[in-house]
Amino acid sequence: MNNPSQSSDAFAFLSAAERYYASLVSTAQSAFPGGEASLGGQLLYAGELSEDARALVVAGNVAGAATLCATADPARLRQANHEGIVDFVVTNLDEALRILKNEIRKKEPVAVCVGVEPGELEKEMLERGVQPDLVKAGVAAMNAVAVTPLLPAEDEALLAWQVAETPARWMPRLDALALECLGEGDAAARRWLRLAPRFGGRNVRGIRLVRCGLQAAAEFVSKVEMGVFRGEVGVAVELQMTRRGLTDQHRFVPGLPATGRN
Repeated sequence: MNNPSQSSDAFAFLSAAERYYASLVSTAQSAFPGGEASLGGQLLYAGELSEDARALVVAGNVAGAATLCATADPARLRQANHEGIVDFVVTNLDEALRILKNEIRKKEPVAVCVGVEPGELEKEMLERGVQPDLVKAGVAAMNAVAVTPLLPAEDEALLAWQVAETPARWMPRLDALALECLGEGDAAARRWLRLAPRFGGRNVRGIRLVRCGLQAAAEFVSKVEMGVFRGEVGVAVELQMTRRGLTDQHRFVPGLPATGRN
């Protein structure tokens, strides 16, 4: 997408979170009873609160998990707290467990970061028998399902869009068009589209991104183009569709011919 640097960073972060979300949904459907997209009641350990782990924390929140992470870096703590990536910053495992146990019991999503070195936290977790259900791949030697990012399949596309101005007015309209294109079996995509703006943090609220089937993706592009042409969407829309390693970029502007390129 033709974005300023800040928007490009936000797009990359949201893309990473979506890939983790796809992995978590796949895990929920194959490893846990019910086959639902939600991981409510499950504990996810993300390790050190790096940029990659922050994306996993967002994915965990959207998927419904209770997520635990750690860092002794004050700057990372402040960033995650300021952006709304984590819900609670605590100083020790006891405080974290009080919050996590309550939300796990209610099967509600929550993200807690402990302000200590991950190795120190993991040692105490093992000593006290705190066993996550899922863990970021390569983070810790725990008897849990390892979570790795999942890229779109051959029959899937990744759609991303943003508007030139007043996103609070126009993004819900575009979200509604996307939901019209998703099928009844796209519960995971619907959940992501609905909750990612809430849990993704302040920096990604002006961007949308969703994984869907090729037909749904093409239908969405067509609906957006027609909506702008008819004046139902009264703002310039930048739209990107990636499938099978190829990316199409479109810009629809009220009153002007549509532009696009591969």
